[in-house]
Amino acid sequence: MGTLTYAGVDYRIEDRLLAHLKIAITAKLRVGETFLLNWQIPAEEGSGRISLWIAPGIPMAFRFNGSKVPDLNRHWLDALSRSAHGIRGMVAMDEAQAAEYLKRAGAPAAP
Repeated sequence: MGTLTYAGVDYRIEDRLLAHLKIAITAKLRVGETFLLNWQIPAEEGSGRISLWIAPGIPMAFRFNGSKVPDLNRHWLDALSRSAHGIRGMVAMDEAQAAEYLKRAGAPAAP
């Protein structure tokens, strides 16, 4: 489990998802986009949902538990990026959910 620190608050996120979020978020911030980032809190951590307003100038750090950089899935990154333009904002989804999201959006299928 890694940690996303945003505005001084720590959020625990699985390393591989966090690696994909890091790329998707920084790509949007690099061009000055602001958006909501949303995810569900697992039942074992108390349930519920979190939404963060992601904007340039708000301190953010990504800390990974593992030392190995995971392989990145371009389709997963595409799904995260596309979801940021929806009414819910960027949805932190796993790899299978990303494939389903792209399928519903009519995007090209993963190889």
